Amino acid sequence: MNNIKTAEILCVGTELLLGDIVNTNAAFLSQRLAALGICVYKHTAVGDNPERLRVALERALDCADLVITSGGLGPTYDDLTKETVADWFGRPLQLHEESLERIRTYFARTGRKMPVNNEKQAMMPRGAHVFTNNYGTAPALAISTDTEPHKTVIMLPGPPGELMPIFKEEVEPYLKSCSDSVLVSKNIYIFGMGESAVDEVIKSIMRDSVNPTVAPYCKEGEVRLRVTAKADDEQTAASMCDGVIEQICASEVGNFVYGIDVDSLEHALVNVLHEKGLTLCCAESCTGGLIAERITSVAGCSDVFFGGCVTYTNEIKQALLGVSAATLERHGAVSAETAMEMARGARERLGTDIAVSATGIAGPSGGTAETPVGTVFIGLSTQNGEEYRKLTLSAMRSREYIRIVSASNALDMAIKAATV
Repeated sequence: MNNIKTAEILCVGTELLLGDIVNTNAAFLSQRLAALGICVYKHTAVGDNPERLRVALERALDCADLVITSGGLGPTYDDLTKETVADWFGRPLQLHEESLERIRTYFARTGRKMPVNNEKQAMMPRGAHVFTNNYGTAPALAISTDTEPHKTVIMLPGPPGELMPIFKEEVEPYLKSCSDSVLVSKNIYIFGMGESAVDEVIKSIMRDSVNPTVAPYCKEGEVRLRVTAKADDEQTAASMCDGVIEQICASEVGNFVYGIDVDSLEHALVNVLHEKGLTLCCAESCTGGLIAERITSVAGCSDVFFGGCVTYTNEIKQALLGVSAATLERHGAVSAETAMEMARGARERLGTDIAVSATGIAGPSGGTAETPVGTVFIGLSTQNGEEYRKLTLSAMRSREYIRIVSASNALDMAIKAATV
């Protein structure tokens, strides 16, 4: 089998087209193939129809060295991936005794009688390389052309609980000898600077970078820049990425970078609190515990996060956090003054180095002309003083979006306070 450089992922199953299940297999396979230096050109989904599958297969093999299919290896009449691929290669199916014995053992181990139609899963195209499936009944397999141009199809079972471990344990070693390069990606995480602003600052870097490449992605209030390099070995590719990352961080964008390969604001926050030996707590109103939930999703947070208070009403703000009645009367619950008093009260009562708070109007109702939906104040209290950040988010945004972005701003303010 010659060097494989390009691939297409072909997922089989009418349930994918109906939206009954989310296609997580394609994302998983793309990530794993990229690490092997194999470029994925296309994702395709096709229903359980042999004619349409054959057309999709022919188109994929016209463009790619490798096609990886998922699904259609089951025992029922509509599981036709293997039969369709075997027909394209001109390879008759024949019984693979080892696979049949494994299927029988699988059923015996689970205390069930094997239906006759499961024997269909042990029929393999002549000359196929069969991968062991220790997680289900459908063996995975690979089949390649004997002549130029060399083409390979790898067929994997559809359930992610089978596909993913089989790929890691069986298919990756099989493919590693087929690629003469590796791809390494590193991610720059940015908060507080929009995608268009990031693009404006580093557009020349993105335009001129061929290897490594720089690609932007955005989600609620954040931008991720993926820097990807291709080289003969992982160390060289990683070093190439580092050079571009240094360029980007030296620009104005660097002021908004909260981490490299850190996954999320909450991970970055927990990391810096550990590094600096600091502790944190929070007080929440409109976010309803989301700040605390995100922090506590990070393993090891218990060493640095003491807890939080959800104080939704004015009475509870006063009783638990000590927010003064005068502040609430004069400035209202949604105000800079209230946000800072909430943070101060939480820090003093829980005894932490840093405290953040959030109070605002998440909507869809409750806004006024002076304080419309989407108005949020984030408070920060440390031993060195207090500050706030006012958010004016669009009322057209969903309640969930406003809560997520508010929590993200609180985490960002805590990161900055910890790194001063």
